[in-house]
Amino acid sequence: MAEKKEKKAKNIHEVKIEINGDEWSKKIDDAFKKVIKTVKIDGFRPGKAPRNIYEQKYGKASLVMEAVDNSMQEAYSKALEKFKGEPILQPTVAIEKADEEGVVYVFTFTTKPEVKIKKYTGLNVKKDVVKVTKKDVDAEIEKMRKEYADLQVKEGKAEEGDTVIIDFEGFDKDKAFEGGKAENYALELGSHSFIPGFEEALIGVKAGDKKDVNVSFPEDYHAEELKGKPVVFKVTVHEVKTKVFPELNEEFFLDLGLEDVKTKEDLEKTIKETMTEQKEYESENKYVDELFEALLKQTEVEVPHELIHEELDRMLEQYEERLKMQGITLEQFYKYTNSSEEALKSQMHEEAEKRIKLRFAIDEIIEKEKIDATDDEVEKDALEKSKKHGMDKDEYIKAFGGSEMLKYDIKVQKVLEILKK
Repeated sequence: MAEKKEKKAKNIHEVKIEINGDEWSKKIDDAFKKVIKTVKIDGFRPGKAPRNIYEQKYGKASLVMEAVDNSMQEAYSKALEKFKGEPILQPTVAIEKADEEGVVYVFTFTTKPEVKIKKYTGLNVKKDVVKVTKKDVDAEIEKMRKEYADLQVKEGKAEEGDTVIIDFEGFDKDKAFEGGKAENYALELGSHSFIPGFEEALIGVKAGDKKDVNVSFPEDYHAEELKGKPVVFKVTVHEVKTKVFPELNEEFFLDLGLEDVKTKEDLEKTIKETMTEQKEYESENKYVDELFEALLKQTEVEVPHELIHEELDRMLEQYEERLKMQGITLEQFYKYTNSSEEALKSQMHEEAEKRIKLRFAIDEIIEKEKIDATDDEVEKDALEKSKKHGMDKDEYIKAFGGSEMLKYDIKVQKVLEILKK
């Protein structure tokens, strides 16, 4: 067996494995012994036909191709042994030559492409300063009060923000249309849940009123037969209700599930702390995203197409899982959006390429800065995060993808600290 290795490009490596001579003759003999057991030749019992009769019927080329298939794994092992790099893709194989004289396999290995980073410190990215004002806190309290507001019957005219209990039926030129009728319907005026003009027309109505509301359906309305149509809704008002907001007292705090909050000041403090924590989290995520974007602008690397396709497959699987959580299948999604797998992958292509490019950039910095993560660091990190998620440490490590994934995550965090400089 002769071996030959040649380099095709900077990160594309070819390894040739050639089998010939007596070794190849034996492999063809072995191929015949294997196939003769399964073929039928008139006048001979299974497995008993001589080789010349077999070759007359099926040809010598069939034994050559059988030997090629049978020798593939052995040749691959030899190629791996010869190639001492670290492939980032499953190697491909081509048959350069295959006949009675011998076979030449060409295995192509793809290693990490050259990564050039102009700079990865001093990226001039600044983190947003987090500030929660009294106005922010007051707005959040009002939002809470609105969510827990009670609807009470109101005497007098309906105003924006009030809820009217109505019967209505829609007519197109004196003919009732499908889907335009309801009874005892609760409509909040100003919610913009009905077609434009309907809610506005009911401002000022009182319980017992009957009113014809003239409106036109929007041009982009989902029902084709009603697009842009002028119609009239005959409306009967049963009740007008207004929102009564809860007082900021202990009963309200208990409704919110805030047992340690006894006063308005306690509530304001709790809300401010919660909002600050949330804004800090959002600010940090935005900061990290912008740091990575800045790093990508400083990075030059040719991303192999095969890696992009692999990443697209992963992204599609993740997207499918998210859809399943909403009770939707991919097939239904394609139908609803008049889309296809090809179209969806096309939309994801740029993001997939960016993800791979970023991984190359991060790995390059890890290598240049000689960044590592010790077993103690992994243990400490797993313990802290498992407690935060209410999980057993080993259970958390398994859910994260194993110790090596956790170790890599720690390295990435160390890269981030360098980018922040």
